[in-house]
Amino acid sequence: MSNTVDAKALGRIERVIEKKKGMIQLSLHACVHCALCAESCFKFQQSGGDPTYTPSYKAINSIGKIWKKKGRLSEAEYETIRELAWEKCVLCMRCYCPLGISIPILIATARNACRERGVHRWYSTRRNA
Repeated sequence: MSNTVDAKALGRIERVIEKKKGMIQLSLHACVHCALCAESCFKFQQSGGDPTYTPSYKAINSIGKIWKKKGRLSEAEYETIRELAWEKCVLCMRCYCPLGISIPILIATARNACRERGVHRWYSTRRNA
């Protein structure tokens, strides 16, 4: 299997991103990396302080990467995002950002983009293909 995203999947990913374009742009620019959101994340607390469990880290390194590269990520990059968006986040909606960034919506958007690529919660349809 190719490491590139096929044109149809890329089109679907672009539509997912376009729906939340303004929110994504504003959120990525507004985040000051204060990590206050980590205090409200039980996954972060359970991790013993692993920074990759910080809600802002998960959002920036999932939808942020998809946004920056316009969905043109390698299979390995999508697998990393799958881990951040599903394994390290349960979308409990408890993330709190003092600036009003809706981290759960950003992570949900990353999940939607991943699904369009064939990357899902428990598996990737492209893995071991």
